[in-house]
Amino acid sequence: MPGTFFESFTPPEVARISAAGRRVRLPEGWSPIWERTPADKAYVIISGEVSVRRGGEEIARLGAGDVMGEGGIVRHSLRSASLVALSPLDLIHFTAEAVEQLSVEMPRFRQALDAVAASRLG
Repeated sequence: MPGTFFESFTPPEVARISAAGRRVRLPEGWSPIWERTPADKAYVIISGEVSVRRGGEEIARLGAGDVMGEGGIVRHSLRSASLVALSPLDLIHFTAEAVEQLSVEMPRFRQALDAVAASRLG
């Protein structure tokens, strides 16, 4: 998936990362992450689109291949935005524990998360 979170990983690494999570489907209109709540999960979008909202206003949109929810886990902070599904979503769901374990086992995974989180600070 060029231009995605997975682009810097080898196919075996993508398989390892994917296996650490669980595939889930969410309906349009669903909010998997709420602003100012504990960071207990992250997702990679397989298909669909989400609106990223801060204070009720859209600040970005994310789609297939994007990671979401990583910032709070990386920074050990409350969520900085809410996410709303603009279409049905097919996702890989990761618990915070799975993210932390992958970060220890695969330093490149942690570097990729850090890079995404840093690019979204603001």
